[in-house]
Amino acid sequence: MLVEQLIRETLEMQGFRIESVKQAGSELVVTLVPDLRYHPRCGVCNSPGDYRDTLSERRFRHVPLWAIPVTLVYAPCRITCPVCRSVHVESMPWAAGKKRLTRAFAVAIATWAKSLPWLQVARQFQCSWGTVAAAVAYAVAFGLGHRDLSCVTHIGIDEISRQKGHVYLTNVYDLRTGTLIWSGEGRTKDTLSAFFNFFGPERTARLVGICCDMWPSYIEAVKAKAPQATLVFDKFHIVKQLTEAVDKVRRQEVAEKDKEHKGVLAGTRYIWLKNPWNLTDRQKASLSFLETLNLKIHRAYLLKESFRDFWQSATREMAAKFMKHWFGLAMESKIKPMQDFALLLKRHEDNILSYFDMPISNGAVEGLNNKAKVISHRAYGFRSAKNYILNLYHCMGYLPMPVSLHRFV
Repeated sequence: MLVEQLIRETLEMQGFRIESVKQAGSELVVTLVPDLRYHPRCGVCNSPGDYRDTLSERRFRHVPLWAIPVTLVYAPCRITCPVCRSVHVESMPWAAGKKRLTRAFAVAIATWAKSLPWLQVARQFQCSWGTVAAAVAYAVAFGLGHRDLSCVTHIGIDEISRQKGHVYLTNVYDLRTGTLIWSGEGRTKDTLSAFFNFFGPERTARLVGICCDMWPSYIEAVKAKAPQATLVFDKFHIVKQLTEAVDKVRRQEVAEKDKEHKGVLAGTRYIWLKNPWNLTDRQKASLSFLETLNLKIHRAYLLKESFRDFWQSATREMAAKFMKHWFGLAMESKIKPMQDFALLLKRHEDNILSYFDMPISNGAVEGLNNKAKVISHRAYGFRSAKNYILNLYHCMGYLPMPVSLHRFV
């Protein structure tokens, strides 16, 4: 099989022909020229147009053949489009938009970039890191333009730390499919408002349920932009707040006790935080001994365990009754961290109880956030939020990929 035939098999060549294939150093240079049997087509609307003039030559990286770099050389023309009534550069169907890559090469790079760090992909394809970033950007732009969000009715909102120093991204997921819908810098009201502006009023109006934590900025944005949706506070964040309160009681008690009691409490952190059925035999024995000492941490532990029954309530009314009873127990305990948690529940009671009307949670979202962290760790971090967000869309958005004539991977 001739190299020319291989090129034709991997490129959309209608309207063009191969003039020559030459070896220049360590690469193959393929020169393309117009096929005069066809009218050039408009790069905007793809309608046939009239030739106007020719621009300077452009070089496009193509998929390597047996690890030999391949470069396409073509001098595009400008045409007068009768439909657009303007002058545009002709359509080059093999090109990846305005990038100096062929669509096939961009798809091959972007496919590998889902599994490998960009630097590793660049080494594999003998190109620069910027070329990989350009290919991923092309694939993501295509995917975002061709995905369907009309069926999204339940969304989960959560933040993820991008780097040290409280630098966050806000991620919005489709709870039904576990797909990343949108990602933006920060975790402010303006950040989440930007998502709703992107999502549009029609799709926002179709939202039925929204799950997030009790971050005030998110609450304000949701109530302002999607008041018709049921706002549910995430069960896992509430449990996390409770366990943090219990651990705060432990730390305070360690600080208050004398040296002898500090020794008793040393190494007991996870005894109070773990589920009872996950305790080791040694931890169970330690817990049995600690129960006899009448410690504040033990009373806080009992409150934590009793709150577990809240999520088993059959109806909203039963859950409200349970919460009222538990609130009284927490306030009577005179343990400040537990009282603070009880007051937090009281302030957000309505949206916490919404869970029993619409039992949605961000449990799957937490797993997706862990995947987002793996993506960052795999690349040893990203210098800019733009590239990190680009990679999150690429790996977690399940976006449709551009179609190339030939499959390389």
